Amino acid sequence: MSDTHSNLPSEIPDGDLLIHSGDLTNGGTLAEAQRELDWLASLPHTHKVVIAGNHDSYFDPKSRLSPDSESGLKPNFHDLHYLENSALMLDFDGGRSLNIYASPYIPEIPGHPEFAFQYTAKEAPKFWANKIPMETDILITHTPPRHHLDIDLGCPWLLKELWRVKPRLHVFGHIHSGHGREKVFWDDAQEAYEQLMAAPRMGVIGDLLPSGAWIDVVLTVGYSVWDVLFGRLGTKKEGGLMINAAMAYRSTTTIGNPPEVVDL
Repeated sequence: MSDTHSNLPSEIPDGDLLIHSGDLTNGGTLAEAQRELDWLASLPHTHKVVIAGNHDSYFDPKSRLSPDSESGLKPNFHDLHYLENSALMLDFDGGRSLNIYASPYIPEIPGHPEFAFQYTAKEAPKFWANKIPMETDILITHTPPRHHLDIDLGCPWLLKELWRVKPRLHVFGHIHSGHGREKVFWDDAQEAYEQLMAAPRMGVIGDLLPSGAWIDVVLTVGYSVWDVLFGRLGTKKEGGLMINAAMAYRSTTTIGNPPEVVDL
């Protein structure tokens, strides 16, 4: 789940691992954050991993609100694992382990300098380039990668890092309207699709005129058809799953999307 924005959703499915990928709060105060942490701690999951988001001002010292910045009070994480540009290995029944890496940082939102964990386009490489450990099974970020469940507001540098690491599961939120899941394969079809999405839009008429984007359209369709044909012949492709787990509905802070459940 992600983007609960100070709500306490009911009917959260049980599981071995619960992930909250940021925007616990709406106003960013410690009191709001603690209420969410207490709620998450009350859930029965074996392991619970939490990160912050741009609304969670308390967790970013440079965005922390007064009087929180002067109170000296600290959150009680109970049995939750709070990650911030850090990694964790979790053990599960049956002898299985999963490596997790998480980061709350997002591309800068123009006009909102008060938001937490922001970076400029110039700063982006230092937050993502070669930062995610290669052994990562589950990646948790607040921002989506560019062109995937992000209505084109995600981070292109995060996308580059995903191509290097290729995690089995990537959970994020932030862009409420992108809620859902997408299978990825890190292949020629996906690369052609991303190049097509990155091409500048020329308007309805302009897009109908011959351009380099036509090549990407042909490649995307061609590679996809090829994959379908080989899939029907029994070839198994390895890939990963991306989930935008935002529970807030569209541009609101009202819960309107269900939690996502994954078998990994």
